[in-house]
Amino acid sequence: MTDHDQDQTPKAPPKSARRRARELVVQGLYQWQVGGADEAAIEAYAPEMEGFAKADREFFVGTLRGVINQRANLIAQIASHIDRPFPELSPVEASVLMMGCFEMINHTETPY
Repeated sequence: MTDHDQDQTPKAPPKSARRRARELVVQGLYQWQVGGADEAAIEAYAPEMEGFAKADREFFVGTLRGVINQRANLIAQIASHIDRPFPELSPVEASVLMMGCFEMINHTETPY
C-alpha cells in the first residue's frame, strides 16, 4: 500500500456529543463498580477524561447519576433477559446493559 492509497481511506464520521457522553458514562460506571468511586468523585475526574470537552455534559451527568441511583430497578429489568446471573457479568457488560436500560426507560426520544 502506498502513501497515496492511505490518503484515500475514508475517515470515520465524527462522534456525536451524546455518543462521547455514553462512552464516558461506561468508563465512569466501571470506576464505580471496580474502583468503588462514588458519583461525586467520578464527576470531578470526568473533565480530565479524553474527549470530555466534546461530550454532552448534561447527558453524561444525568445518565451516570440515574444509573447509579436506579441500579436495583435496572438490574431487575435486565436479569430476566440475560443468560447468567447479573453478578457474573463483567463490569463492562454490566455497565453497558445498565446504561442502555436506563436510556431506554428514561430517554424515549432516543431512536431505537
